[in-house]
Amino acid sequence: MTDIDPELLERLRHSGLRLDREGRWWHEGQLVEHARLAQALHRWLDRLEDGRHVVRLDERQYAYVEVEDAPYVVRSLSLADDGDVRLLLSDDSEEALDPASLRVRAGNVLYCAVKGGRFEARLSRPAYYTLAGQVEEDGEGFVLALGGRRWPIVSGSR
Repeated sequence: MTDIDPELLERLRHSGLRLDREGRWWHEGQLVEHARLAQALHRWLDRLEDGRHVVRLDERQYAYVEVEDAPYVVRSLSLADDGDVRLLLSDDSEEALDPASLRVRAGNVLYCAVKGGRFEARLSRPAYYTLAGQVEEDGEGFVLALGGRRWPIVSGSR
């Protein structure tokens, strides 16, 4: 394989891909409607050391992605009697909520860390309302009360 001029490669990496606040993929202003392609793009989502989001095929092959809000959306969640919370993410994967990672931002939007803490996810309205029943005020702010434990919900970015 011949080496590509680094400047040309950098220009080619600007792909026109965008991930909106609802977790939908767009390419050059057109919604990516093919479900399996959108799922693959989510599967390839990564972040460079400088914080920029990319879709990555391997170490050298990646393209930049404009991320409107958080790169993942918590579509729904389920609460277990023992306090375990399972998240269903916009890439159709499931994982446990790290309650200590909850953050609230402007507009009372909740965010949490996902994918081993590498990424952030915004809770959709349905997920927010499901979790809201476990949130209590404690005089200093809000806490998440689950399975006999309490975690403060921090304001601001992570």
